[in-house]
Amino acid sequence: MTKPKKQNKLVTTETKIAGYDNILNDLVDLLESARRTSARAVNAVMTATYWEMGRRIVESEQKGKKRAEYGKELMVQLGTDLTKRFGRGFSWRNIFQMRSFYLAYPAILQTVSAKSNLSEIAKQFPLPWSHYVKLLGVKSNEARAFYEAEALRGGWTVRQLDRQINSLFYERTALSRNKAAMLTKGAKPKPEDAVTPEEEIKDPLVLEFLGLNDRFSEHELETALLDHLQEFLLELGNEFTFVGRQKRMRIDDQWYRVDLVLYQRRLRCLLMLDFKLGKLTHADVGQMHLYCNYARDQWTLPDENPPVGLILCSSKGEALARYALEGLPNKVMAAEYRVALPDEQLLVAEIEKTRHLLETQRIIKGKR
Repeated sequence: MTKPKKQNKLVTTETKIAGYDNILNDLVDLLESARRTSARAVNAVMTATYWEMGRRIVESEQKGKKRAEYGKELMVQLGTDLTKRFGRGFSWRNIFQMRSFYLAYPAILQTVSAKSNLSEIAKQFPLPWSHYVKLLGVKSNEARAFYEAEALRGGWTVRQLDRQINSLFYERTALSRNKAAMLTKGAKPKPEDAVTPEEEIKDPLVLEFLGLNDRFSEHELETALLDHLQEFLLELGNEFTFVGRQKRMRIDDQWYRVDLVLYQRRLRCLLMLDFKLGKLTHADVGQMHLYCNYARDQWTLPDENPPVGLILCSSKGEALARYALEGLPNKVMAAEYRVALPDEQLLVAEIEKTRHLLETQRIIKGKR
């Protein structure tokens, strides 16, 4: 009689190891804590460095009237030379932002000996650099101090801080009869406000400061998609001509940029194209109408038709193309625009095809 073969017990992913979940969760917590600590450390040094750069620029300007007169030229030249040496993140606009950062927080150091000591400077700025970038957009000193204090007290992520600033939380709290309730409610984060340790480390501002290049940067993906779509539209016969990329417009005291501006020769109008990674929101639509109204008043010639907006969205779940045709003088013109402009589904298909191609190329490069 043949003896049954002895089966060896193999440890598989399904095998339950005593206490395994506890060990796994403990190591996950450790790694996430380490990543957050690393991100905070980098942010602290980065913030201190940018404040010190701002201080040195301001003090250099104050050494003579001639230097002060050529302040912008100084920052443009610094931006050019520092970008050549250290890469992205040091354009003249960023240099100007560092100068503004120092001017907004000029008296943080109490002793002369602390000057240029980055570790001492870092202690004065408990929030990450990305938070201070948002705070610099708040013009009121009182409002800025309020948002800074609440962000620190509530442990706000930069997304939460941005949302509170955009929703005028300071003004709403000031007008509220029950300020304590407003502050309690405002401190509660929303699910979309959460930031993972990986996102903290891959913050574009942090990557630029460290001189690193994230192969899967959303900004790079957006730029690559926009480059291809620009070429795609220009190849649709001879109806489109190129006008500008990242074309600037100043509305009140704030600067805006539209990603791509083309001219449609058949319609004799500007096409304002804005690209978004993620789902389309009402804010995106409202912003595009703002761009079109500005372009109609400031860029459109007397014999030209009103500009039309095109919003392109791309996320892993879906792609979307939508024309902003509201505001045209009549329905006949809107219908004419529909016929002359590329079909939205055609644009969606091109976005999806291009995104898939780009992501495939990146995967191949990553395996090399």
